[in-house]
Amino acid sequence: MAKLLFRLNDVPEDEAEAVRVLLEQQQLDIYETDSGKWGISVAAIWLRDESRFEEARQLIEAYQQERAKDAQDNRKQQTFAQRCAERPVDLVLVLIAIAATLALTVWPFMTAFQE
Repeated sequence: MAKLLFRLNDVPEDEAEAVRVLLEQQQLDIYETDSGKWGISVAAIWLRDESRFEEARQLIEAYQQERAKDAQDNRKQQTFAQRCAERPVDLVLVLIAIAATLALTVWPFMTAFQE
């Protein structure tokens, strides 16, 4: 009996394709289902031979860990000052919005006790 191996919902196409290729390279007998016309079915990769399930899961987990490590290494780390320098107009607009919100919030209390 087939066993659910990898859900494809909200998975980027490049990741899904890499998983397909990885499983085919290991000669695992798989098939796919899609979410159907109305999106209520399970879009997934299924393994026909249950006896190789642990092997397939280990392959996918190793691939996902490698992918996560690569994504973390490639992510650009910016400081707050660098982001502000990169987009100064956005910074000014946010500061104006904060000042306006603060002024509108405090104004009634400032004028409430005046005669």
